[in-house]
Amino acid sequence: MESIFFYSLAIISIAAALMVIISRNPVHSALFLIVTFFCVAGLFALLNAHFLAAIQVLVYTGAIMVLFLFVIMLLNLKAESFDFEKLLNLKIFGVGAGAFLLFEMLFFIIKSSSDAVSSPGVTEAVMQEGNTKAVGKLLFTDYLLPFEITSILLIVAIVGAVVLAKKKLEE
Repeated sequence: MESIFFYSLAIISIAAALMVIISRNPVHSALFLIVTFFCVAGLFALLNAHFLAAIQVLVYTGAIMVLFLFVIMLLNLKAESFDFEKLLNLKIFGVGAGAFLLFEMLFFIIKSSSDAVSSPGVTEAVMQEGNTKAVGKLLFTDYLLPFEITSILLIVAIVGAVVLAKKKLEE
C-alpha cells in the first residue's frame, strides 16, 4: 500500500514540477508549485518524517508561497509581457544547470547510500530521541547561524514587497 502512495505522489509531484516550468502564466506556475510542495510533504510523511512534512506544509506551502503570490500580484506579471523567443540563452543555461543538478543529486544518492552502511549511529540516535527532537537540537546548536540568516532574508523580502507596494500606490 505504501508503494502505491509513493508512486502516485512521485508521479503527481514530477508532473506538477514540469507544469511549473512549462506554464506561461506565473500564477498557474505558483499554484503548480503548491501542488509539488504538498506531494513532497506526503513523501516526507511516508518516510516517517512527520516533522519535516509539517514544516514543508507550514513554511513552504503556507508562508513562502503566499509571499510568491503576493509579489506576482504586486508586479502584475502577464505571460504576454515575456518574449520567450529571446530567452534562448537562458533556456540553454537552464538545461545545463538542470543536468548538472541531476548528476549532483545522483552522486549524493550513491554517496549517502554507502555512508549509511558505514555509520548506523545516526539512525540509532534518531530512533532513540525522535525525529523532531534531533532536528530541533541540530537547528538550535550546529545550524543556528544559517537559521537566523534565513529569518533575516525572509524579513528583508517582506519589507521589499511592502516597499514595492507603497511605491506602486504612490504612483
